Amino acid sequence: MELAYYSDYAVRLVNTEEPARGKDTLTSVEAVRELFGQQSAARRATDADVTRFRSVRARLRAVFEAADSGDEQLAVDLLNSLLLEFPVSPQVSGHDIRDDDGRPLWHMHLADHPSNATAGYAAIAAMGLAFHLTEYGVDRLGLCEAAPCRNAYLDTSTNRSRRYCSDRCATRANVAAYRARKRLEAARPDLPDKTGRAADSAQPSSAQGERRPGLSGR
Repeated sequence: MELAYYSDYAVRLVNTEEPARGKDTLTSVEAVRELFGQQSAARRATDADVTRFRSVRARLRAVFEAADSGDEQLAVDLLNSLLLEFPVSPQVSGHDIRDDDGRPLWHMHLADHPSNATAGYAAIAAMGLAFHLTEYGVDRLGLCEAAPCRNAYLDTSTNRSRRYCSDRCATRANVAAYRARKRLEAARPDLPDKTGRAADSAQPSSAQGERRPGLSGR
């Protein structure tokens, strides 16, 4: 398992809140445990971890906000502060994953030694995000441009072109942009269309009384 895989822990935690929409799903110990997935560490979570998780969430979001705004140094400084506070121990692990010959498939694993569930989760999330940042670049950490979403995402596209957290947000943003263009065109009939012709160029020819080729007859 690549260590950058753990960066998804940071994304999952950050996206439990949508500040612009006033939504927050991190309201119970059950919600905290869901973040761990199948990890046995989820059993350590208590009601006290709800508040602690929210604090870590705010700090992780600040990393994404700094990266999204282009402030690389701030993003790194904020992430380093988390790494110092929540350390982990990289270990070689095979944990029940075997090859065709029955031998362990050895890989790097992040072992945490936390005093509580929040510390364990924060350590893995911060380290995973650090590996992703150093492997792919600070500009691969982003916040969704489809307002008011602003969910965090990790850009793994080949051309660094990702702008939205999901296909749903990308579609919504494209539809909104299309409708905005149509409203502008309706309000400004003198604006040129995609062919470079002004809207009044679609009027019938005074000589023939016909539409110009390529323009709709409607």
